[in-house]
Amino acid sequence: MDLTYSPEHEAFRRQLRAWLRKNLGSWRRGQERLDYDDPRRIERAKQWQRVLYEAGYVAMSWPKEYGGQGADPITQAIVDEELVRAQAPGLIGQMGIQMVGPTLIQFGTEEQKRRFLPKILTAEEIWCQGYSEPNAGSDLASLQTRAELVGDEFIVNGQKIWTSNAQFADWMFCLVRTDPKAPKHQGISYLLIDMKSPGIGVRPLVQMTGERGFNEVWFENVRVPRDQLVGELNQGWQVANATLLHERNMLGAATRTQELFAALVRLAKLTSQGGKSVIENPVVRQRLAALAMRVEAVRYHALRQLTDTVLGRPRGIAASVNKLVATELNHDIAACALDLLGSYATQSSQSKFALDHGKWIREFMFTLGMIIGGGTSEIQKNIIAERSLGLPREPRHLPREPRPETGQ
Repeated sequence: MDLTYSPEHEAFRRQLRAWLRKNLGSWRRGQERLDYDDPRRIERAKQWQRVLYEAGYVAMSWPKEYGGQGADPITQAIVDEELVRAQAPGLIGQMGIQMVGPTLIQFGTEEQKRRFLPKILTAEEIWCQGYSEPNAGSDLASLQTRAELVGDEFIVNGQKIWTSNAQFADWMFCLVRTDPKAPKHQGISYLLIDMKSPGIGVRPLVQMTGERGFNEVWFENVRVPRDQLVGELNQGWQVANATLLHERNMLGAATRTQELFAALVRLAKLTSQGGKSVIENPVVRQRLAALAMRVEAVRYHALRQLTDTVLGRPRGIAASVNKLVATELNHDIAACALDLLGSYATQSSQSKFALDHGKWIREFMFTLGMIIGGGTSEIQKNIIAERSLGLPREPRHLPREPRPETGQ
């Protein structure tokens, strides 16, 4: 693993920092805090992604013919690092950029790539993920949403749940069962569905953060053109796994963990107890140091993966390691922040007594959800144990224990 950057990469970093200094401050100036699904927040987030795209800094590693820059992985990593360093807002089109976009580059037809990829980059079209169902979460292959091929159209019926951003998404990448007689990992297909299609119903779910990010989605005789099938009919599990790999990397991004930890350190410097900044407290410093070591381990793991990508080496189960370690670490960082805030910890962003804009109670609950979403920690441990460590497979059907005699 080579931890040095070439002179060309360092020059690019300086250029990007200068651009962020010039543009980020003016873009932020005078902007009020808005609710998650407030249309003004959504439009503002789209504007920021467009500003960044027009400057050439969105998905730089994508091929030029689809709107990217054809840049090398190190250049893309520098962009990710500098956006975190500048505390730039996240991109509203992350699911498109980091999940369905790379999947289409790998499995999509030429028509699909030219139709969808450019509008993902400009945030003209926002995507949501149609994977989980009421009875198919961690056991995703048990999904029951049905798609029947009739002529040149699929007729889709069923329900999805925990669908992030469905209330304002333009498109969904969706897993459907197209052969109900096949074994459960077969007979699944991967469709691209226009969220404005007749027969689609969306109901937002209020999360414990108070936001309405998740949704329930119903399909009633929704017609989907056959040319919106990605990959082969009934072979969608392979395509779905490619998207899952990208999702695990997105949820376990080292840059997100670094950003969160930097915010925790700022909080420790600004918060006082007994007239002293809490960062001077040796117990707090010891706890921060322990977290810092874990954050650095995550960062070096990301650099090792970057090296593997540059050298063309397979990354193995690295995405599962990212997801498992980073999401649990993010939650521990948020828990530390709540301890520093003491009795102010539970104040939401609407409270006049909230410190740090009520950020940390929201982060504590949100990061807990991320340990579950995208495949729980238990699922990731099974993947690591079975596919990397060579441990025996988990028994799929445990024998039932006899019920105790009750005498009734």
